[in-house]
Amino acid sequence: MPLSSYKPITPSLRYVTRSNFEEITKTKPEKRLLRSLRKTGGRNHHGRITSWQKGGGHKRLYRIIDFKRDKLNIPGKVTAIEYDPNRTVRIALITYADGDKRYILAPQDLKVGDSVLSGDKAEIKPGHCLKLKDMPLGSFIHNIELMPGRGGQLVRTAGTYAILMAKEGQFAQLKLPSNEVRLIPLNCFATLGQLSNSEHFNITIGKAGRSRWLGRRPHVRGVAMNPIDHPLGGGEGRNHGGRHPVTPWGIPTKGYKTRGKKKLSNKYIVQRRPPNKRRYGGG
Repeated sequence: MPLSSYKPITPSLRYVTRSNFEEITKTKPEKRLLRSLRKTGGRNHHGRITSWQKGGGHKRLYRIIDFKRDKLNIPGKVTAIEYDPNRTVRIALITYADGDKRYILAPQDLKVGDSVLSGDKAEIKPGHCLKLKDMPLGSFIHNIELMPGRGGQLVRTAGTYAILMAKEGQFAQLKLPSNEVRLIPLNCFATLGQLSNSEHFNITIGKAGRSRWLGRRPHVRGVAMNPIDHPLGGGEGRNHGGRHPVTPWGIPTKGYKTRGKKKLSNKYIVQRRPPNKRRYGGG
């Protein structure tokens, strides 16, 4: 998926790069698989902002994605590859033999007309969904369940993949895009292949207005605020805080570990992700 750049006929176009959407085959989504999506502006039910730098943006409709892939051993055919405004990866519209239609996350090599299958009868092909115990070692996978039947929760962003490293007892060892090695039960489902739209992370926003279209408001540094608004604010002239970086509520940041030492899932992490390392697979 190459990117498109533009002649700088205006200052805002000088650095802009966009996807050329050449893989998109259908522009109007399936109406039955749409739901309304309310904007919060980063506010909770009390009306207080709990997530900063959010608000505005273009209206969106949510596409219902089949993360569970529970149409077992029923063949389906790829009807269209579509754009989803709510995620970085492309989505594929699947029409099953019984007439049911569902959206799935589109792997990199999936095309219109290809067949997909979930279950123990599925072949080792991109887009097919199997249990980890039925996959060969070294497979590139995505949309991975953490618990059987819960639906895919891991590796769902554009261009990413996990690698099936080993199988021991009731667990499989997976190398995640963050280079973390984690144990996942062998009865969990995952989908074969690397996810599509791997060039997404090379896109240059290019201008402030485009960030506003995405619902991203300006990010103001704490040291540029007043003392009443942030612990790092205030001071005569240029002041860089005078203390270790903290959040607006005084909690240390930039390297401060917030994960609980007694978290139950710690026992499933074989190798922690290395700090300050760029992830593979487009992450």
